[in-house]
Amino acid sequence: MASTWKLTTDMLQKKVSGNESYLDLVLEPEGCSPEPCHHGVTLSTRQRTSTINFSKFICLTLLLPQENLEQLGPIIKQIHASKQQDVYLRNLQALVESKDSEIESICTENYQEFISSVSTLFTVKSYTTSLREKIATLDESVALLGKGLVEKKRALLQSKKTAANLDEAIDTLQACLKLLDVVDRIGDMIREGKFWSALRSLEDIQATPLNALSQTPLYQHILSSLPSLRTQVQDAVTASMKQWLLEIRNITGTVGRAAIEAMDARTRKWRTRREKDPMLRLSRVGSAVEMVTNERSDVNVMCCDTVKVDFQPLYQCIHIYASLESLDELRSSYQADRKAQSDLILPLTLPIESLPDVVREICGFFIVESHVLDTTSGFRSEQEVEELWDAVVARLTCAVRSALTGEKDPDTFLRVKECLTSFVMTLESYSYSTQPLHTLMLALFEKFADLLESQCGQKLEEVVLQDDYLPMQASTASELESMLSEVWLSSSDHAALAKHDTPLQLPWSQSFYLSCRNIRIFIQKFYHFVDGVSQHHGNIDDLLSQYLDKLLSNHIGTSISKRLAGTSGLSQIAQIVTNLELFEKACSQLARYPTNLRQTTQLIRLASSPFSEPLVKARNRITALITSKLDDFFDLSEYAWTPQTREGTPSMYLYELMNWLTTVVDSLVVKESYKDDAYKSAIGYIAESLMNFMIGPKVSVMNENAIANITTDITFLEGEITRIGRGHLNSTFSELRAMAELVLQDKVPEYLNPQARQTLYGDIKPRRLQALLEKLVKHAAGRRDNISREQGEKRRKEVEAVGRLV
Repeated sequence: MASTWKLTTDMLQKKVSGNESYLDLVLEPEGCSPEPCHHGVTLSTRQRTSTINFSKFICLTLLLPQENLEQLGPIIKQIHASKQQDVYLRNLQALVESKDSEIESICTENYQEFISSVSTLFTVKSYTTSLREKIATLDESVALLGKGLVEKKRALLQSKKTAANLDEAIDTLQACLKLLDVVDRIGDMIREGKFWSALRSLEDIQATPLNALSQTPLYQHILSSLPSLRTQVQDAVTASMKQWLLEIRNITGTVGRAAIEAMDARTRKWRTRREKDPMLRLSRVGSAVEMVTNERSDVNVMCCDTVKVDFQPLYQCIHIYASLESLDELRSSYQADRKAQSDLILPLTLPIESLPDVVREICGFFIVESHVLDTTSGFRSEQEVEELWDAVVARLTCAVRSALTGEKDPDTFLRVKECLTSFVMTLESYSYSTQPLHTLMLALFEKFADLLESQCGQKLEEVVLQDDYLPMQASTASELESMLSEVWLSSSDHAALAKHDTPLQLPWSQSFYLSCRNIRIFIQKFYHFVDGVSQHHGNIDDLLSQYLDKLLSNHIGTSISKRLAGTSGLSQIAQIVTNLELFEKACSQLARYPTNLRQTTQLIRLASSPFSEPLVKARNRITALITSKLDDFFDLSEYAWTPQTREGTPSMYLYELMNWLTTVVDSLVVKESYKDDAYKSAIGYIAESLMNFMIGPKVSVMNENAIANITTDITFLEGEITRIGRGHLNSTFSELRAMAELVLQDKVPEYLNPQARQTLYGDIKPRRLQALLEKLVKHAAGRRDNISREQGEKRRKEVEAVGRLV
C-alpha cells in the first residue's frame, strides 16, 4: 500500500507540475462543465453538500508544489462561501479511489518484467567483475617482464649523455683558448692605430660558434666588453675625421680659386678657338664639342701645385662605421658638420668687394662635396648635397640682392656679373643646378633693361602718335639702301624694293621705319650687357622676348589703337592697316634678328600676333566709316511703303551709293582681300538695312508693291556688284530675295511644308517671314473692299501658321 501511495503521489505531483489546476483534481465531478475563475482556478457550476474529511484534504494539500500553495486560500474561501464542502470532499474521494485503482493496475501488469530485468542486470554485473580481474592479472605479468628492459635502456642513455658532456667540455676549452688569444691581440691593435684590424678581430670574436661558449662566464664577460672595444675604435676614427674636416675648412678657398682660374683659362682658350673656327661659334664652354676638345687638358684641382686634398681619413671612417652598422650616425654627424661649415662661409652682411673670396669658398666647398659623393657609395646622397647647395645658393642670392639694393653704378653690376658667371660655369661642370643663380643674374639685368625698355617705349609712342601716315619717299639709291637695312622685311619683299629705281614711294610711313630702327638699337644695347651673363641663351632670350612683347603690344599696338580712334580719313586708316601688316611680317624677321646678332640657332618666342587686335580695330574702323556714310544714303531713300503701282527702275539713291562705295573702296591702298572684306561688310550692311525696312519696327505697314520695288533694287545691286567683279557677294541678298519672292509668288503654303522649307527655302527664317506677313495683314485690314479683306484674312492665317514654326 505504501508503494501504491508513493506512485499515486508522484502522479499527482506530475499533474500539478504540468500546469493542471489543483481544483481540477478535487472539484470537477463527472458530467460537469467547468467555468474559469480567478487565478486560473475552475469551479463546478453545481452545488453539492457532503462531510469534509480533513485528513485527506491535508494530505492532498501537502502534495502541491510550494509555488501553488497560494491557490488554496481562494479555493477554500470559495468552497465555504458557496457551501460546497460536501461536493468537494465527494469529488476528492472519487478521484483518489480512481487513481489508486490505476496505480494498482499499472503495478500488476509490469511487475514480472521488472523482476526479469533486475535478474539480467545482476548477471551482467558478475561477468564484468570477472573480466576486470583477468585484465589486472595480465597487467601485472606485462609490468614484470618489461622492468628489466627499462633498466638497461636507462643505463645506456646515461652513458651517452656522459660522453656528450665530455665532448662539449673539450670543445669549450679549445674555443676559450682561441677567444683569449684574439682578445689579447685587440688591445695591442688599438694602441698601434690598426683600427681596421682591431675591428676585424672583434668581428671574429662575434662570429665564434656559440654552442660551446654561450653558457660560460668567460664568454659572457668577453661579450660584455665588445661594445667598449668597438666604441674605442669608433672614437679614434671619428677624431681623425674631425681633424680632416678642419683641414678641409681651411683649404676650400684655395680649391675654389684653382677651379675658377682653371675655368677662366678654359673659357679664354675656347673663345680664342671659336673666333678662329666659324663652325664652333654656336658651341659654348661645357658643350659636347668643347668637352671632347678639352678632355685631356682638365686640371685636377684636388691635386695640383697649389693644393692637395687627402680623403683617406674620411674613407677609413666611413668603412669602419659601415662595418659597425652605424653609417647612419656618421652620415648625420657629417651632414651637421658640413652644414655648420657652409653657414660660416657667408657673413651676415656681404660687402660687394668681398664677393670673389666668398664665391671661391663656396666653389671649393662643393667641389669637395662632389668628390665625396662620386667616390663613396651609400654615404652621401645627392639629396643631402643638394640641400646644402640650395641653402647656400639661397643665402648667396639674398646677400647679393641686398648688397645691390641701392647700387647705381653699372660697373658694379658688371663686376658682379663677371664674378657670378665664372662661379656658375665652374659649378655647372660639377653638375650642380645653377638655375637660381641664372635667375639672380637675370634679375640684376632687369634693373638695366627696365630703364632701356622705358626709354625705347617712350620713343616708339612718340613716333606712332606724331606720324602723318603718308608713304615715305626714297630719293636716292643710298637712301633706299639705308632704309631697307633698318626695317625688317621678307627676302622677297626686300629684293623687290631693291630693284626699283629712285625716287621711290615706299609702302610704309615714317612710324614703321623709326620703330624698326629704335627696336634694333634696343636689342643691340640689350645684348651688349647680356653678353657672357649666361650660357643658357633661352633664359636671356625669353627675357628679351618679354621686353619686345611689351614694346610691340603695349607701346606700338596701343599707340596705334589710340591714333585710330582719332583718325577719320580712310586713306590714313588704310596706311595704318598697311603698317600693321608690315609689323606682323616684321615679327618673324625680328625673332631671327637676335639669333643672327648672337650667332645662335634658337629663335626668340614673341607673343602670337601682337598686332592682330589693332589690325582688327583698323579694319573695323574702315567698316564703321563706310557704314556711317551708307546710313546717310539710306536716310535719303524715301521709299513709299503702300504704293498703288510697282516701279520699273531702281531707287535713285542706290546709283549714288554704289558709285561712292566703289570709288572709296577701290582707292584704298590695302590688300585685295581687305578690299573684298570691306565690300562684304558694306553689302552686308546694305542687305541688313533693306531687311530692316521689310521686317523692322520703323515701317509698320507694307503692301506687295513695296516688296516688289525692293526686289527691283536688289536686282540692281546684284548687277552692280557683278559689274565690279564681286559677284560672289550676291549671296548676301539670298534671304532677302527669297523672302520677297515667296510673298510675291504666294508660296507661303509651300513654305509650311517641312520638306519644301528645308530644300527650297532654307535661307528664310520663320520669325522674319512672320514679321513681313504681319505688315501685309495690317495693310489689308485698312482696306474696305472684299478682295483686300479676303487677302488680309488669308495673310492672317499664314501669319498664324508661320508663327507656329518659330
